[in-house]
Amino acid sequence: MAEILWKRAGDRAPVLVLAHGSGAPMDTPWMETVAGGLVQRGISVARFEFAYMAQRRSGGSKRPPPKMPILEEEYRAVLNDLASEGPVLIGGKSMGGRVASLIADDMLDEGQIKGVVCMGYPFHPGGQPDKLRTAHLEGLRTPTLICQGTRDALGSDAEVAGYRLSPQIRVEWFADGDHDLKPRKRETGLTLDDHLDAACQTIADWAKALS
Repeated sequence: MAEILWKRAGDRAPVLVLAHGSGAPMDTPWMETVAGGLVQRGISVARFEFAYMAQRRSGGSKRPPPKMPILEEEYRAVLNDLASEGPVLIGGKSMGGRVASLIADDMLDEGQIKGVVCMGYPFHPGGQPDKLRTAHLEGLRTPTLICQGTRDALGSDAEVAGYRLSPQIRVEWFADGDHDLKPRKRETGLTLDDHLDAACQTIADWAKALS
C-alpha cells in the first residue's frame, strides 16, 4: 500500500490525487508549492509515490521508472485505497499525469474519478518529437486539464497545435514556461511562483466547475 501524503482543504472539498514525475519524489519544493496553492483554493491534495521512487528512500538504487502498465496498476491501487473519498480528480506532474491519463477512461466508467489534471504533459520524449504519446488522447472521454509551458521541450505550443486531441481536453498555456512551467524572468517579468500560482487557480476553478 502506497503512503498517502495529505493536505486537506476541508471535509467536503474536491480531492486531487497527485503523482510525481519520473525523476523526483512527491515532496519536492515544486510539489509542495502546488499542493499548498491548491489547498489554499479549496482543493484537497493526496500525493503518493510509485514503488520505484519510494524504494529510493530506503537506500534503493536510482532505477528508472518501470513500464507504463506497472505504473498504471500502482495508480489504480491507490485509487482503490481512496475509494471512501468518492469520485476524485487524478493527475500529476509530467509522467504522473501521463499515467493518470492512461487509466482515466476506465476509472471514469467505474465511477472512481471525475477528471484529470496534467502539469507539463510529456507529449514526446526529450529530443524525439516524432515519438508521440498522444494516441490515447485523441479519443479521451474524461474531462482533462493540461497546464503546459509554451516552450516545454516535451511539447511546445507550436508542436501541440499540430496534434489531434479529444475535445474533452483543455490545454492552458503558460507564457515562456519550460517543462516545470518556469519562465525566463528576463523575457517575461514572471517567475516560477507566478506561473504555479496561476496554474493552481486555473486547476481549482476547473475542478470546482466539475463538482
